Amino acid sequence: MRRFLQKLLIVLAIPATCFAQNGTKPIVTSDVMKLATANQIDISPDGTRAVMVVTRKAVRKEKEYYYTRHLYTVNLGGGEPVQLTFGDRNDGQPTWSPDGKNIAFVRRDGDASQIWILPVAGGEAYAFTKVKSGASQPVWSPDGKKILFSSSIPAHDITGSPGWTNERPGRAYNDEPNWLGMKDDEKKNVKSSPDGSLEEIRAWLAKNASEKNPRVLNRLQFQGENDLQPEMRFTHLFVVPFTEGAEAKQITNGFQSFGGAAWSPDGAKIICTSELPSVEPDANRKNSVWLMNADGSDLKEFISFPEYPALGAQYSPDGKSILFLTRSGQDFLRGQFELAVMPATGGKHTMLTEDFDRDVSSPIWAVDGKSIYFTASADGDVPLYNISTKGGKPTVVIGNDKGVMDYDVSGDKIVFAQTEIINPWDVYTLNTKDKKTTQLTRLNESWLKEKKVITPKEYWITRPDGVKVQYWVMEPVNRKDGVKYPTILNIHGGPTAMWGPSGFSMWHEFQMQVGWGYGLVFCNPRGSGGYGEDFKRGNFKDWGTSPANDILAALDDAAAKHNWIDKDQYFVTGGSYAGYMVAWLVGHDQRFKAANAQRGVYDLTTFMGEGNAWRLVPDYFGYPWEPGVQKLLDENSPYAFVDKINTPLLIMHSDKDLRTGVIQSEMLYKSLKVLGKPVEYIRYPDEGHELSRSGNPLRMMDRLIRIIEFFERYVKHPETPPALGSN
Repeated sequence: MRRFLQKLLIVLAIPATCFAQNGTKPIVTSDVMKLATANQIDISPDGTRAVMVVTRKAVRKEKEYYYTRHLYTVNLGGGEPVQLTFGDRNDGQPTWSPDGKNIAFVRRDGDASQIWILPVAGGEAYAFTKVKSGASQPVWSPDGKKILFSSSIPAHDITGSPGWTNERPGRAYNDEPNWLGMKDDEKKNVKSSPDGSLEEIRAWLAKNASEKNPRVLNRLQFQGENDLQPEMRFTHLFVVPFTEGAEAKQITNGFQSFGGAAWSPDGAKIICTSELPSVEPDANRKNSVWLMNADGSDLKEFISFPEYPALGAQYSPDGKSILFLTRSGQDFLRGQFELAVMPATGGKHTMLTEDFDRDVSSPIWAVDGKSIYFTASADGDVPLYNISTKGGKPTVVIGNDKGVMDYDVSGDKIVFAQTEIINPWDVYTLNTKDKKTTQLTRLNESWLKEKKVITPKEYWITRPDGVKVQYWVMEPVNRKDGVKYPTILNIHGGPTAMWGPSGFSMWHEFQMQVGWGYGLVFCNPRGSGGYGEDFKRGNFKDWGTSPANDILAALDDAAAKHNWIDKDQYFVTGGSYAGYMVAWLVGHDQRFKAANAQRGVYDLTTFMGEGNAWRLVPDYFGYPWEPGVQKLLDENSPYAFVDKINTPLLIMHSDKDLRTGVIQSEMLYKSLKVLGKPVEYIRYPDEGHELSRSGNPLRMMDRLIRIIEFFERYVKHPETPPALGSN
């Protein structure tokens, strides 16, 4: 009864307008173009307004699809949001000046992003910085007289030499002309020739490499997301006075990156996250908290642990304490981020969430400094929590099948972006005194009013080994009693991702698939985040068998509980690790009519060299040259069972996907073609691993409906799918 009353109070606190949209039309492919989101929320110093970034998709008459990101303000007392920036812009990272008269933000207008200033009282925004390597992450000093910001500087623009051993075998660092760092008149004095002395040959080769013709690779993490990264870049901090024509001063230097910077309340210190300069960055997986004077002097490592990282430090409002995040457990697979506090003068720290057993993220001090807010993925939701700085059990501030995507805190107000099934994204304010929630935006209300939104039903199963697995079922739009419906099993990636009713990334895809007359089952098998360290480690050295059995058990249980599910018409889809899982399932189970594997990993040994996420291999299995590991990798690779795949398979990958690597999909496709199996292969140009979440809107739509079209070749619907002819 107590849990029922808690849920009832939360529901009653939400305005009824949230529940207004539930019409009759199914959600279709092109509705993805209508989805708008808002994040990067910052509350004004007087607590009356908030600025945010609203993202929309757009298309020009010539069918050029793109995104816009504009700044908006909203009055926390109510009223319509006011748009501040316009045009084909990508504006972001807004932050109020302490006096509330200006908003600093980041805009790309030319070769590099710069910090711009928007006078709130009126007037055009103007570029404030002119930094060659770009500027981002602006942070006003407490007195508003300076702006701290970051810039990513290429290694060739950094003087000196690294603090680690040079990676070029047989060569010394900087033993050739720095063509990228030289001025044009300096280049004329350099002798370079393919037929000259060894020095001249090296100068000639270096010139070719500076033009990326060819690209010379010496670093470990040489694969970016969409292209190779031959040269390292290092993020450094700058400070610029807030006066016209002021020059920015670089306050950190060297072959060491600094990020997450924040001022002390008195403006005398800057605290940030960095790493040891003596360790080659690609091999380093440990951060620590660094402290310096406001001018960059007296830089020192302030919070560090031999086994664990420390990052994300923030001063308390009174400047007497510091919160930071650290990771429990000595390995990256098991560890979860924990929240800790310590005196600003140094000394012993206190772990606040050691018994919470969930991954802490996005902490913010309460205005009185007595507690801290944070979010965490938990049992399919992303609630907002609050915990006392004295410790104890965190309390849920916003939860109940809701996902807090972004938030800011000021006084007794919390302004937050929220995802829930009935409303994919909007911004609200919560008064922590009277617990009243007010909706501030209606980003998707107009088009959602006529749409029918399906709510998932939650279930749990207990596996034979005692592991509890959470899953959800969504029924087809306009389902009729006594009728059997085809059902899609949709699987998440990661493998440490977590799905649930509060997730935004799959909101449209799920609603679209049920709109086409399919039922839907999705779950969080062992290895998923949101259920504690032991559950997340449950697929250690076992990516295939045990998680697959969890997934299939959820599907079987769903069919047992819902007699409308047609057991003879199962379909399966998923991307990344879920692309791996789709290929694993169809290589071991013949129940599916058709399958779709997206951007997956199919041979784990190949993955070691093909993808930038290659560390998943040693983290979960070990290195292939270690005793017994190669056998384990083969046993866990879907490619080893390619001859057992008989299910019609649609393979998707993007040309520039360097996270999992396109060779994976080429191997799988080519082998299935050789074996004469039913397979089709789709390659998306100019896209990386994030196609489904942030790719070109046209290609996002193509991917969504291409999956449905492939399934439609093998399905027998009991009636005309609702989505056909809906628009």
